[in-house]
Amino acid sequence: MGTSRLGRLMVLMLVLLPTTSSLAEGQEPRKVARVGFLDDVSPRGVAWLVAFERRLAELGYVEGRNLVIEFRSGGGHVDRLPDLAAELVRLKPDVIAHLGGPEGARALKQATSTIPVVFSAIEWDPVAAGVIVSLARPATNLTGVSALAVELAAKRLELLKEVVPRARRVAVLWHRPRAADQFRILQEAAQILKFEVVSLEVGVPPHDLEGAFKAAGREHADAVLVLGSPAFFPERKRLAELALRHRLPASFQRPAYAEAGGLMSYGPDIDDIMRRAADYTDRILKGAVPAELPVEQPSRFELVVNAKTAKALGLTIPRSLLLQADRAIE
Repeated sequence: MGTSRLGRLMVLMLVLLPTTSSLAEGQEPRKVARVGFLDDVSPRGVAWLVAFERRLAELGYVEGRNLVIEFRSGGGHVDRLPDLAAELVRLKPDVIAHLGGPEGARALKQATSTIPVVFSAIEWDPVAAGVIVSLARPATNLTGVSALAVELAAKRLELLKEVVPRARRVAVLWHRPRAADQFRILQEAAQILKFEVVSLEVGVPPHDLEGAFKAAGREHADAVLVLGSPAFFPERKRLAELALRHRLPASFQRPAYAEAGGLMSYGPDIDDIMRRAADYTDRILKGAVPAELPVEQPSRFELVVNAKTAKALGLTIPRSLLLQADRAIE
């Protein structure tokens, strides 16, 4: 081969290499990925599930092309989860995404020790639930993202005290079993902060929210703190209205509650949690071992204050809190 011909060939290769590399990075996965979804409460199409699926699409997994999704929801009935978990396992997916509470995670752990499971522990503690050995090293076929909601329940109580310094009795609206860990930590924090706790426990939907707020009034509660649970999310506007009607400053976990009229919210970005869970699903589909993937935790938390609701309740939001807030709704 002549020198000039060899030179032209080398130039052509140098031109093509970057293009080939960039194509490889942007290529969709060739294999059809089979992903099982198990949710305790929500139907498919709810916002945080959409965030999970959207991130999968960004990573190249498109349903109907190279992705098959098998979705199952307990509809709020915990007793259905073992059967649904077993049903998903029989379908032999490559990975199962668990987007619910500890009962579903435990059901999946019992149903399979081989199929990888990616959980999103938004309102529960995966170590305390016995699902994994530790956050740093799960040592099982389960891993995922923990939203620190259990620890954040105490932080939300501190923030509520800043807004309502006179408060001595706080009514806590919570859903068993989903928020049991949160309630336990909150009780411990209440003792330190000199709060009396009025427990407003509700069961499966439909919830008697009106009755719960009337009970808070009878117990002379000064404020209400609603613990995180997807079962409350569809009721966020009604919860905000009930709190205002009963003249109770209310703290919630997600910004959507403050946007619906609740006094304040503090917690992680749930959509970001779901996107991280999708990233882990992608890593496992590409060969990562769940037992060796440490559970991820959020690093950013959002404080939202509804100044309009504060004014309606006759409250003044401290300037120090407004400076901390990511958003103040006027």
